Amino acid sequence: MLMASLAVAQNKEAPTKKLYCWNDNGQRVCSDSLPAEAVGRAREEINAKSGMRTGEVARELTEQERAQADAEHAQLQADLAAQETRRRTEQAMLLSYRTEEELRRVFNERVGIVDNNIKTARYNVVSLRDGLVSLLQVAGDRELANKPAAEKTVDTIRLRHATLVRQRALQSSFERQRAELDVEIADIMRRYREMKGATVPAASGAAAVDPSSTPAPVKQ
Repeated sequence: MLMASLAVAQNKEAPTKKLYCWNDNGQRVCSDSLPAEAVGRAREEINAKSGMRTGEVARELTEQERAQADAEHAQLQADLAAQETRRRTEQAMLLSYRTEEELRRVFNERVGIVDNNIKTARYNVVSLRDGLVSLLQVAGDRELANKPAAEKTVDTIRLRHATLVRQRALQSSFERQRAELDVEIADIMRRYREMKGATVPAASGAAAVDPSSTPAPVKQ
């Protein structure tokens, strides 16, 4: 029994060691332990015995990339809300809403979502632009002092600029969506009046939501 136990212990495989590989300033670095400064970087995990890759971990998102992901998620929510509102309005316009005011309330959530998206996008654009100006100032000062800009600074400038371009595009998309929403609301209200057999007032050309509440475009 003792010999059998020893045999089992010898045959039991030891935990498989891992190698972690990542890029450090353009150089590939591999180690059997992951230092703190490499935790947020993209890396591969490799079986130390077989040399086969067993996994891959993406790098952590930057603050700008997280903002971009949040904005895209907000756009998706706005699109879904628009689809749901259209469905509800088309199916039950006459049965569910006794007055125009009740019908307008259906759009309040969509208006709030789009207005909040516009506000957030404008804040992100201003923040990204201010940060980019500061980075460019730092790089320019070094150039004037006959010193090359740090590689990390240059990379950050490129990333910040690309993120700023995307945020501006999102802002324009949200503002366009807001304008289209005003048109859609006005059109549905017109159709509602027609279906109810009501006479359209002379001022009915205005959007159901006061256009003056629409945020004014921000100069780029």
